[in-house]
Amino acid sequence: MSRPTGRVLTLLELLQSGGTRTIAELAGRLGVDGRTVRRYVDHLIDLDVPVEAVRGRYGGYRLAPGYRLPPLMLSDDEALAVLLGLAAGRRAGPTPATATASETAAAKIRRVLPERLARRLDTVLESLDLTEPPGAFTAPDAGVLLTVADAVRHHRPVSIRYTGRDGRPGDRTLHPYGIVAHSGRWYVTGADPGIGDDRTFRLDRISDARTLPGTFEPPTGPDPAQRLLTGFATAAYRHEVTLRIHGTLDQIRARLPATVATLTELEPVSEPGARSPAAERWLLVELRAERLDWLPPVLAALDRPFVIERPGELRDLVAEFAQRLAHRARSDGKEMGGHRPPPVP
Repeated sequence: MSRPTGRVLTLLELLQSGGTRTIAELAGRLGVDGRTVRRYVDHLIDLDVPVEAVRGRYGGYRLAPGYRLPPLMLSDDEALAVLLGLAAGRRAGPTPATATASETAAAKIRRVLPERLARRLDTVLESLDLTEPPGAFTAPDAGVLLTVADAVRHHRPVSIRYTGRDGRPGDRTLHPYGIVAHSGRWYVTGADPGIGDDRTFRLDRISDARTLPGTFEPPTGPDPAQRLLTGFATAAYRHEVTLRIHGTLDQIRARLPATVATLTELEPVSEPGARSPAAERWLLVELRAERLDWLPPVLAALDRPFVIERPGELRDLVAEFAQRLAHRARSDGKEMGGHRPPPVP
């Protein structure tokens, strides 16, 4: 495909996405000047594609209302990207309905691929593997996902049928702010007008969603993804842990991400020999956990000075963990029944 022809097809794809596109926007997307955009539009008109010119301050080009689009056209790279996405989705364990839809869609696209590209795709798929086993997570219902996404876009309230962690279903009203995919799951964040607070719901636990009359005004502040991470870090658990750790934000975040802990920078204290107070300082680390036994190895891996403010139980666990490490470091393997560890190759 020659470059001008490819750009004309790209122009058609941009116009197919809906709305009016300015000449400046189209020129930037195509990497040409405005004069060339007009020439490409003329090419589409010559092919009986009804492109309309819109005059005025926000003018540009758009497709005529009611125009039936030609059959789907994908470049080699686009077809490969779509099929890889479908393959990854099937291996991630979607619901039976979406699994069937992804299989039939992939089959339709593959049937029209050139043999050369089809062989290359087969090679890629044969070598593809995913870290999560099939069925590790349940995909959301397609109808629920589309309804919630439409409500997010148009700021419409929704009524959802939700099954909580205790297995009990219930009806909720939600003002959805956004949809977030995180660690293999899909979530919707929003406000629950019944309690006047933000909530996060797993989409795979929503069995039904219906758009309600009216609209709402989305709040300013953190985006939906940040709200989700903050919600994970501040959720109610058995233990509330407060630490002070000396290091940089990056060092601590490498072991305690935003989904696990909240960090607050403390006022820098002048210390003799300190390398860079702006880079390394004491940070207040707060987190909640059902169990504490995973924290001592994390603190050891951080290898930074720390102070445990609460709970006292964590101090005992860290001390016991340190004793076990020291004992194993001094061990020569005799206590293993004469079976020494194999030598490092």
